[in-house]
Amino acid sequence: MHRFILPLIFSLLFITSAHAGIDETINNLTKPIAILIGQIVFFKIPIFGAQLPVVVLWLVAGAVFFTFYMGFVNLRGFKHAIQLVRGDYADPDSAGEVSHFQALATAVSGTVGIGNIGGVAVAVTVGGPGATFWLIVAGFLGMSTKFVECTLGVKYRSENPDGSVSGGPMYYLKKGFADRGMEGFGKFIGTFYAIGIFIGALGIGNMFQSNQAYVQLNHVSGGALDGLGWLVGLILAAVVFVVIIGGIKSIAKVTEKVVPFMAVFYCLFALIVILLNYASIPEAIANIFTGAFTGEGVAGGALGAMIIGFQRAVFSNEAGIGSASIAHAAVRTDEPVTEGYVSLLEPFIDTIVICTITALVIGTSQVADPGFAGDAKGIAMTSSAFERQFSWFPYPLALAAVLFAFSTMISWSYYGLKGWTYMFGEGEKGQNIYKVIFCAFVALGCMVQLGPLLDISDALVFLICVPNILGLYFLAPVVRAEMNSYLARLDSGEIKKFK
Repeated sequence: MHRFILPLIFSLLFITSAHAGIDETINNLTKPIAILIGQIVFFKIPIFGAQLPVVVLWLVAGAVFFTFYMGFVNLRGFKHAIQLVRGDYADPDSAGEVSHFQALATAVSGTVGIGNIGGVAVAVTVGGPGATFWLIVAGFLGMSTKFVECTLGVKYRSENPDGSVSGGPMYYLKKGFADRGMEGFGKFIGTFYAIGIFIGALGIGNMFQSNQAYVQLNHVSGGALDGLGWLVGLILAAVVFVVIIGGIKSIAKVTEKVVPFMAVFYCLFALIVILLNYASIPEAIANIFTGAFTGEGVAGGALGAMIIGFQRAVFSNEAGIGSASIAHAAVRTDEPVTEGYVSLLEPFIDTIVICTITALVIGTSQVADPGFAGDAKGIAMTSSAFERQFSWFPYPLALAAVLFAFSTMISWSYYGLKGWTYMFGEGEKGQNIYKVIFCAFVALGCMVQLGPLLDISDALVFLICVPNILGLYFLAPVVRAEMNSYLARLDSGEIKKFK
């Protein structure tokens, strides 16, 4: 391992000594590109006074189609998903590297992040309380999209000679289109996806997260870490490196402990805040329903509230982006559709539970004290809502934010790695080079402000949903056939429980 630690340290020291001026130079070079790509990817069309991003429409339309095409699997499959996560049907001799629970924890850690705390506050501020209703609806529909893409992630994965597996959209796009006589097109969009997920992993899945972790730590320390971003970055990079050098098994061992802890920790305190605002709960819930269909005070009225809610949901749970299917593809199973069922729980946890709880914390606080947040926005607004009840809560909230950022980084390191190995091969040396590069970007995120570069990364992550959803439409019959065959064998008793 020391062969890779030393280059990492030298890389970080080089960045530390040379970072002054780097951000300005890179920003100047990348800003025009970021503006152009952002205008294309997030192109908006006006509908009844509201501005609708086409990419959000693309994702929501796919989620609606898959919900109906799969016969509301998001409802019917929920109980079986719980059984699978418990390991009731887990065959220890199946191919794969991690359990159903570990795959789910890794994927959830990649989606649950700063957006669940700060992004929801922005959505409620801009879209009004009614945005929460549409956020829940979009989370429910997104469960079906996850089912389709994660089933395909396992079905078309590649098993490597060392027993490891590689899967995700780049593989099912390449192999799925090849099966339909479109091999060249499949190779093209598979490679396009791999490039997009690699760049996205370095930006929105890495630098943005480490930057937000540093900002939170510096905020709660009263600015004591001003100018010490390099130190925080080095520590974060070292911790991330220790975890990711061991591959998906090491990442899964961490996420299966961190994710339940941070989810329970955050939700527990959030529920306490909501209960302490108990007198405001009925009005806060009523505001969600009335706002959903009237959109009072929101640009575009009810449609504006709907768009904001949908947008927050798809940005949060990444249903349709395809990223989570990379983690789910590593599961130990011989039945691809089982991981589709397990993945249903991901948007449920991320959006329907955690995002909704955050919205209720803010909503009940607004009813009890309309001016509680002052001019605060985003995560500062959520922090103010907690602070009304617990003056010391900004400290544990900062810890939760750092944990969210850390867990997101280690999951996205795996997503980027699979994009890298798809392009450059599965060799150990190449994988370790990628991991050193990834950790260098963790440190860089704490030291420099690379707004345009992050904008490019953000836009590319959503751009790759275009080929991904297109592939899901083409391959949806394959998934439905897998589902029907599996359910028939489950009903006949051919598929047996192992517990």
